Amino acid sequence: MSEENKQQVSSSALSILLCLGAAHCLNDLMQAVLTASYPLIKEELQLSFSQIGIVTLVYQIAASVFQPVAGIWFDRHPSAHSLWVATTFTALGIIGIALAPSIFVLLPCVFVIGMGSATLHPEASRIASLVSGGKRGLAQSIFQVGGNVGSSVGPLLVAALVAPNNRRYILLFLAMAALAYLVAVPISRWFAHYLQESKSSQKRMMVASERPLDKGATVVTLFLLMVLIFSKYIYMASLTSYYTFYLIEQFGVSVSVSQVCLFVFLAATAIGTFVGGPVGDKYGRKYVIWISILGTAPFSLLMPHVGFAATVVLSFCVGFMLSSAFPAILLYAQELLPYRLGLVSGLFYGLAFGFAGIASAVLGRFIDAYGLKPIYDFCAFMPLLGFVAYFLPNLKKKG
Repeated sequence: MSEENKQQVSSSALSILLCLGAAHCLNDLMQAVLTASYPLIKEELQLSFSQIGIVTLVYQIAASVFQPVAGIWFDRHPSAHSLWVATTFTALGIIGIALAPSIFVLLPCVFVIGMGSATLHPEASRIASLVSGGKRGLAQSIFQVGGNVGSSVGPLLVAALVAPNNRRYILLFLAMAALAYLVAVPISRWFAHYLQESKSSQKRMMVASERPLDKGATVVTLFLLMVLIFSKYIYMASLTSYYTFYLIEQFGVSVSVSQVCLFVFLAATAIGTFVGGPVGDKYGRKYVIWISILGTAPFSLLMPHVGFAATVVLSFCVGFMLSSAFPAILLYAQELLPYRLGLVSGLFYGLAFGFAGIASAVLGRFIDAYGLKPIYDFCAFMPLLGFVAYFLPNLKKKG
């Protein structure tokens, strides 16, 4: 292949990766509208913290249970139109949470939003791996950072557009759904062409390779990765679902200011995600996972005991450190089972959403009973579970 053709292939791959990142950004931006709107939803529908936890649980269950199901389905029946299906689910959910008159109507709408997330993540993650040209850490980081940017910008837009008005202004975010449909066009064209080439040449979607570990070691290693996902998302749930309430109660800030602080935390997660993938490509996934989760502990343990400004600074440090773990965990798991990309992606996204949803519901219950401060004191210890990364085998290829 000529140097010119190589550059064309690389340019094409980068454009598809950027489109995937943009699609992830728009999807997660719309998904973030739900949690960012919690203060308004709580006030307008007269909900308790326990009910807010149930809302989060329903969303996370929909996203977590259906993600591995979607992954298995798309392993067997890949589709060039999956991103459009995901956007349709999310757009319908946006309409629902803007207009729902009670929690009984809100919960099914929240479930539909979760279905949108469950549909997008496994297949989009697979496409990122297929188009990566071997630089899978970088590809996953580009894809993941799009989601983090969307998650961080969502609350900021809610603070600017929805908080000063009322919940119906959430309908403005349907403009993001329209953009998501447009961004998916080049991705769908590329994937349709890829599928056609694979079919015509009778190639597999991915070349099956030997597992790097035997079956027993693979099972144990997957369990360790699940423990790490558990520790990460228990603590993340305390911040994404209840951080705004904590700031309002602890420091007396307004809803809009609390949303800006949430943006700071989520923006840090975007930066950390982008760093985690390429560093894992170079030095190995294990070390990124270990340092990312365990390295969060000093900041998380200090955060409940400082003033407002220091809390915001420490939340940035927590977001940066902790978020760099997920791309490394996902790619580590994909390397364990290299011929089941959809299943692995769906499983670990599902675990992330599932643990976060269960944690939100349980934490909401305890917050109602004991208040916000004791729960934040407790959750600060969760990153210490990062020590189990020490026992992960090193899968980085030498030479």
